[in-house]
Amino acid sequence: MTRQQVIIPYIKICTRKRGIVKENHYICSGIQKTTMKEHYDVVVVGAGHAGCEAACAAAQMGAQTLLITMDMNKIAQMSCNPAVGGIAKGQIVREIDALGGHMAQVTDATTLQFRMLNRSKGPAMWSPRAQCDRGRFIWAWRQMVENQPNLSIWQDQVKELLVEGGRVAGVETYLGVTFTARCVIITAGTFLNGLMHIGRTKLAGGRCAEPPSLRLSESIAQHGITVGRMKTGTPVRIDGRSVHFDEMTLQPGDTDFHRFSYLNPLPTSPRGGENTLPCYITYTNPAVHERLRQGLPDSPLFNGQIQSIGPRYCPSIETKLVTFADKDQHQLFLEPEGLHTQEYYLNGFSSSLPIDVQLEALRLIPAFRDLKVYRPGYAIEYDYFDPTLLHHTLESKRVEGLFLAGQVNGTTGYEEAAGQGLVAGVNAALKCSGGGEFVMHRDESYIGVLIDDLVTKGVDEPYRMFTSRAEFRILLRQDDADARLTPRAYELGLATAERYHHWTEKRDEIERILTFCQDFSVKAALINPHLEAIGSTPLAKGCKLIDLITRPGITFDNLSPALSRLRETLNVTPNRREEIAEAAEIQIKYKGYIERERQMAEKMQRLENLHIRGRFHYEEIQSLSTEARQKLAHIDPETLAQASRIPGVSPSDVNVLLVLLGR
Repeated sequence: MTRQQVIIPYIKICTRKRGIVKENHYICSGIQKTTMKEHYDVVVVGAGHAGCEAACAAAQMGAQTLLITMDMNKIAQMSCNPAVGGIAKGQIVREIDALGGHMAQVTDATTLQFRMLNRSKGPAMWSPRAQCDRGRFIWAWRQMVENQPNLSIWQDQVKELLVEGGRVAGVETYLGVTFTARCVIITAGTFLNGLMHIGRTKLAGGRCAEPPSLRLSESIAQHGITVGRMKTGTPVRIDGRSVHFDEMTLQPGDTDFHRFSYLNPLPTSPRGGENTLPCYITYTNPAVHERLRQGLPDSPLFNGQIQSIGPRYCPSIETKLVTFADKDQHQLFLEPEGLHTQEYYLNGFSSSLPIDVQLEALRLIPAFRDLKVYRPGYAIEYDYFDPTLLHHTLESKRVEGLFLAGQVNGTTGYEEAAGQGLVAGVNAALKCSGGGEFVMHRDESYIGVLIDDLVTKGVDEPYRMFTSRAEFRILLRQDDADARLTPRAYELGLATAERYHHWTEKRDEIERILTFCQDFSVKAALINPHLEAIGSTPLAKGCKLIDLITRPGITFDNLSPALSRLRETLNVTPNRREEIAEAAEIQIKYKGYIERERQMAEKMQRLENLHIRGRFHYEEIQSLSTEARQKLAHIDPETLAQASRIPGVSPSDVNVLLVLLGR
């Protein structure tokens, strides 16, 4: 065997607006080059939220899968806040669960606090969110991947993507091991040439105290895949023993039946009673703002040190000061990191200011006057790849068999990453078996909206999902993800028979309740005293129960005391009464809106069925606008509907293509 130099990186990275200039410093030591070589169907690089879902999905589909991670003790690490879900993100997690993924079950097993956000709005806006025990979350995920059939784990760092004849051949690691594969999924998160900033201090790393991934980004880019730079950040971590909690506002969680997974929670779940922890709310003040402003000259965001683009919807505290200069205070949330730790996450105070500025400013908040911290906030820059160079399957258009998922596609958030990972894992497994493709449309899931936005529109800042991005959000509610996706997942072999039976049982119970409501007549004389008691207008004459349920403020719960037949009908499967009754009630109350939106989705589906990839040489169609020719040639859309969503492609351009198609 020959000797080679293994490169242990210690780097200094400088960036500029376009492209990346690097000064790399290496510590080298000679080792024996290993001849170890193993073959897998699918190799997943990175064990974050995207990687874990990708690896499990591919393995569940029958592909022999390898998951490569730098540290097996940090699988599915929650790099930023220890929470899952939120506006639109919670819907994604329920979709992952409906498809047979695992994020929801792991979340339920480690939840410290659960809340259903936006309950004051319609059900299309309801979004589940859970505060999790960070340490338990990691170990629950590790238990999941280590016990997944067809899935192996290797602790190492990948340095090179192997490509032969325009097709993926495998990867090579820093330990000198070669893993050949039919498909490779890159889910490296913020580790690709990661560079952390705290004031004017720069440290190489993918996360605090963890090394970056070097060479892999360049290894991928050499195959014609465009690389860019993005930035994100994280707040200070606080020692709870130094906080005056009595001077903050308590924010308790919900205590009702809601959770993330449609299946029963894992037995390790600590949620409930003494294991439920609250969050706390406090505010910055003018004195805090003044101290922060004094540190702005040393902020990498404002002194030119960071040139890359950060997330618009999760700004740092220094960005808030500049953007909202008229505000005297900003809300902060103090969130527990775990059941048995004193560590707290300060949501709303992401910062890359110098350490002393962060601490001095925070100590000007009354509840933090004696503050001690475990580590400061910091910003991190990292490489990402242009997602318009991907198919909807998340396979690269440049390298066959290469899939990209997560923050490497320009997204932000655990949930967006996990959704992409699952889709990439399924499609990699299908590619290995010759089983076609798995693509979700915009009226099927938030994950479908997310991926379509990425590959059609691209990104110019870290992408975050919102309900407003989905034009069919009444169809994409958190309560019906199983109805939308579990049948498809079962046909694929991704969802188990147990999960499919769990859904069909719920479906049948909902249909039984709906039928009862359509058939059961309510007598005015019988129900009017009860309606008056609950503040609802009495009936002038009898009606069907379904018409009464459509009234605002009328629910199964406040009607059932007066209607024994309704109480009997709602006596459904044990432990699922509230879930099933809520789903049926939503279908009744919002039936008109749901049907109207489904009709709109069916009209759009006509354009989705017009496949145009490979049918036009866009540069030669002079009747298209110049911008449309350029955008269409670059993205090469699969369908006419996708073409219509490309920025710069006008309705008249779409009409030109319709004419050329003979429509």
